[in-house]
Amino acid sequence: MSKVWFVTGSSRGLGRNFVEAALSRGDQVAATARDAASLDDLVAAHGDAVLPLEMDVTDKAAVFESVKRAERHFGRLDVIVNNAGYAQVGAVEELSERELRAQLETNLFGAVWVIQAALPFLRQQRSGHIVQLSSAAGVIAMPLGGAYHASKWALEGLNEALAGEVAEFGVKVTIIEPGGFATRRGKNPDPLANGHMAQTDPAYDALRSRLGAVAGKQPAGDPAAAAQALLKLVDSDNPPLRVLFGQGFYPMIQQAYADRLKTWSDWQDLSAEAHGGPAPSEPSQP
Repeated sequence: MSKVWFVTGSSRGLGRNFVEAALSRGDQVAATARDAASLDDLVAAHGDAVLPLEMDVTDKAAVFESVKRAERHFGRLDVIVNNAGYAQVGAVEELSERELRAQLETNLFGAVWVIQAALPFLRQQRSGHIVQLSSAAGVIAMPLGGAYHASKWALEGLNEALAGEVAEFGVKVTIIEPGGFATRRGKNPDPLANGHMAQTDPAYDALRSRLGAVAGKQPAGDPAAAAQALLKLVDSDNPPLRVLFGQGFYPMIQQAYADRLKTWSDWQDLSAEAHGGPAPSEPSQP
């Protein structure tokens, strides 16, 4: 059975590849972009199977109206792909309030508006699949990516909570954590390489130089292959809550989680002290 998709950030990159893969197999797609003209070629190639929608995810009213139009046009919604986003680059000290707020408005709040707009339809259907594009940067953090990490780590927690809230309605949630992909915007697999840059402070120039020397060493993934993987994911009867897209970051994530567990274990005595009770080595008093 063909599916109806609602995909944000459809003009380029992974979003464009997701839309093209869905359309190529006979699905229907409501494709959104800030400039609807960037979707003209999709309409020319696929006709009525694609509904182009001009939408900025930071405009809550526009998001709700676009989701409503998509459901009214196709009669249902099956797959919601929260893909729109960008990376703000800069040391935490370098970030302006405007830059940090803009990062969260797009990456976090934009995704929330789409979820809130779509969920009434999915609950009524008692079916649907919400796919959230996070990042490998949503589970590990690197210097100079604080704003981006903040937005993606927030999405990880938000969608994990969401999954528990909507399961009883037959709605599935999957968080995709891509590594670097060779998208149309650039060939650099560093997930922060194509981001917006904060005004630099010379105090962090040495750090930037060190990171620049090692950035982008992971092989760039193929967006078309990622799109085919997404099709398998949304067709699965039991999709995962989280899945990595791409190779190279898994060992780094394994090490990061092992380090966290070790640190918590090493500091258990202090944890018990902070609780106000006896340390684990001390017997409890009757």
